[in-house]
Amino acid sequence: MRYMLKLIMLTITFGIGSSAFAGEVSRAMFTTAIDDREPVIAVDSISSSSFSSLIFFTELNDLQGHNITHQWVYAGDVMFEKTFEVSGARWRVWTSKTFLPGWTGTWTVNVLDDDRSVLTSNKFEYQ
Repeated sequence: MRYMLKLIMLTITFGIGSSAFAGEVSRAMFTTAIDDREPVIAVDSISSSSFSSLIFFTELNDLQGHNITHQWVYAGDVMFEKTFEVSGARWRVWTSKTFLPGWTGTWTVNVLDDDRSVLTSNKFEYQ
């Protein structure tokens, strides 16, 4: 009986630990448009004379029940954040940001988990 209780406790302990790390960001990219919940084209730089906004797309797997945040950062400052509640095993979300003409340079979008840890981070150049 004692052996069985230890086995159950180990199973529960390892089950909880492994499920906390089971999810992932399977895709994360910048794009100029979304069509049918999919990014049209991946970009890593855009011209300020051609575009005044950009979209950041993520596909999340096995993160249901988590709150995921897109955090847009420019020159060390958080310029925008949007938090999503993930409600399915495969979840696709995106945010967009409109830029002022003087906001050229490197931008970063961090994908944050519930505890604000960075799941992934992507950069692009606004020229």
